[in-house]
Amino acid sequence: MTTLTSTYRFGTSTYDLRSRTFLMGILNVTPDSFSDGGRFLDRDAAVGHALLMIEDGADFIDIGGESTRPGAASVSAQDEIDRVLPVIRMLAGRTKVPISIDTVKPEVAEAALRAGAVIVNDTSGLHRDSRLADVAAAAGASMVLMHMQGTPQTMQKDPRYDDVMGEICTYLEEGVARARAAGVDQVIVDPGIGFGKLLAHNLEILRNLRSLERTGCPVLVGPSRKAFIGAITGLPAEERQFGTAAAVTASIFHGASIVRVHDVKAMKQVAQVADAIMHASPHGGAHGTL
Repeated sequence: MTTLTSTYRFGTSTYDLRSRTFLMGILNVTPDSFSDGGRFLDRDAAVGHALLMIEDGADFIDIGGESTRPGAASVSAQDEIDRVLPVIRMLAGRTKVPISIDTVKPEVAEAALRAGAVIVNDTSGLHRDSRLADVAAAAGASMVLMHMQGTPQTMQKDPRYDDVMGEICTYLEEGVARARAAGVDQVIVDPGIGFGKLLAHNLEILRNLRSLERTGCPVLVGPSRKAFIGAITGLPAEERQFGTAAAVTASIFHGASIVRVHDVKAMKQVAQVADAIMHASPHGGAHGTL
């Protein structure tokens, strides 16, 4: 098995990803994202929300200008740039918390990295446009590589697997190899909860996250408000906080280093308690106390 490297540097921040669970706050600068579409199209509202998430405990801010909800229409690179760039510039000038750009387009990634982002979050896992790795490497940026079966337009149309974890691992290993070949030093992998997966697939992924250790990369999981929680609870996206808390806890117990969430303040508490349970002394509490 490949040895996992845990100390990563993102801009001026250095994180030991084994020391605790880190939180990535979601900032969708889109009109049509499944949970908060349209809320943060205004740049001042977007920056204000990002700063609030940082105050609440976010270790990263992930900014996206194109919805990846099931069935979402693609937008042009220029439209995406116009949405995210002002927000990244304003936010980078006000915080040292690492900023991630959520995009599959090299042009968007390049513009975002110049504006102050330090991570490229590619939902296609370098299976759509490998030039993203070249852009990240040239900027000295890190990458998050996610698994997706199909595209946002097709991914939930009867997704099928013969071996869920085996196929996800192979897909991600291919992406990691492409990133490494391009010169990207720091790679994080994401199994892509809800991206071309049915309920049973998502539950199997959460039970078997440690299978992803074979990629040699830390694991990020994004279960926040996802449809699989709605399928279990019958609740709409805005009422899935408790279900998200359960999924975040399961992710931490099964090896996630980073969780990508909407409700940072609540999930910070969830992660703190889950981490304390995971690392508790056999003779007392997390720090040997009652």
